[in-house]
Amino acid sequence: MKNAFHRLAILPVVLAAALSAGATYAQATYKMAYIDPLSGPFAAVGELMLLHTQYAVDDINAKGGLPGGVKMQLLQFDSKLSAQESQSALQAAIDQGARVVITGGSGSSVVSALIQSVNRWNQRNPGKELLVLNHSSIDPEMTGKACSFWHFQTEANTAMKMKAIANTIKRLLDVKQVYLLNQDYAHGKQWALYGRQLVGLARPDVQFVGEALHPIGRVKDFAPYLANIKQSGADTVITGNWGPDMNLLLKSAGDAGYNLRYFNHSAGSFPGTVTAVSQAKLGQLTWVAEWHPGQADAPKVDALAKAYKARTGKDFLAPRIEFTPRMLALAITKAGSTDTVKVARALEDLSFDTVVGPVRMRAEDHQLLLPQVVNTIAPVDGKAVKVGWEGTNYGFRTDAAYTGNELAQGTDCKMTRP
Repeated sequence: MKNAFHRLAILPVVLAAALSAGATYAQATYKMAYIDPLSGPFAAVGELMLLHTQYAVDDINAKGGLPGGVKMQLLQFDSKLSAQESQSALQAAIDQGARVVITGGSGSSVVSALIQSVNRWNQRNPGKELLVLNHSSIDPEMTGKACSFWHFQTEANTAMKMKAIANTIKRLLDVKQVYLLNQDYAHGKQWALYGRQLVGLARPDVQFVGEALHPIGRVKDFAPYLANIKQSGADTVITGNWGPDMNLLLKSAGDAGYNLRYFNHSAGSFPGTVTAVSQAKLGQLTWVAEWHPGQADAPKVDALAKAYKARTGKDFLAPRIEFTPRMLALAITKAGSTDTVKVARALEDLSFDTVVGPVRMRAEDHQLLLPQVVNTIAPVDGKAVKVGWEGTNYGFRTDAAYTGNELAQGTDCKMTRP
């Protein structure tokens, strides 16, 4: 009787504790920090990437969230395309309990600075580590000499993209004289370097007739640069420009009546670029991505694009950004934990199916191996280009497609693991 009374006496305490724990668990969230430009000349780029990321997070949560019903929460911070501002954003994210930084649209210099800061934080704060998921900054150094256990890159890097372009230029015999025009920061210089190396190997007969760097996001009129390109006799420009810098370059060339071929890593995935090509009415812009709108034989992406447009009212452009949070959720499920070290180890060599096909996160350098499609912005002709984009009669023509394994490069990453 005494034992029964004792059990009845402690029951309310046990129930209260269980209810309290249940409430805490139900309210638990896994916080991620989105740090990219949300103001200034590249705000449209940052907002596009944010919307892709948020769409995936909302979909994951709608389907039950992470194991145990834990919901993902995306905190938003404006990098202002500045390494210094990004550091302030990172500290604010840490203060708010973020476990992951999702970034890539701020440029390689800013993203590299974020990775270095996360490395230092993790070293000083065991048990409170963060991961960096980088969906768009593609300097090979980040998965090469500067590789980090805490950084994972979900976009093909510069060398992979340039290899795809070099393979394409190999059969384009009208490409004879090439000018290198790039933004003056780490990735712009890398794009020029790999252009010389890989295109030079593929086409030893090609002449490189000039090279220039310009400030990122600060040139309003590219006419002086175009004058130098014209004087060089170039028929082709290899440029890593993106966002407004690409669009303004196209405008200046159109205004000057200068018909050029451009080869770029991802320009067509940024807002306004198709419109800029259509308005210039001159030139051909060829770029590389895991998918392009109107691509044949991509039913899974088409379905996702329709669902995305229905929910957001915006056009879908970048599968890799949308599946980055999904990759994270898979790793958390595989790890059976949200512990950052365990999640990082689960990400290593993770293979999974995406809307663009199977991909694999290479363990030795944390470079995702994903397909790449070389394509050119061109007028709708009902055959090669069936769908216009951005309200124009210009869309995307598939030129070549490669698997991630076909474009994979060696790595000089010597990673230190905890």
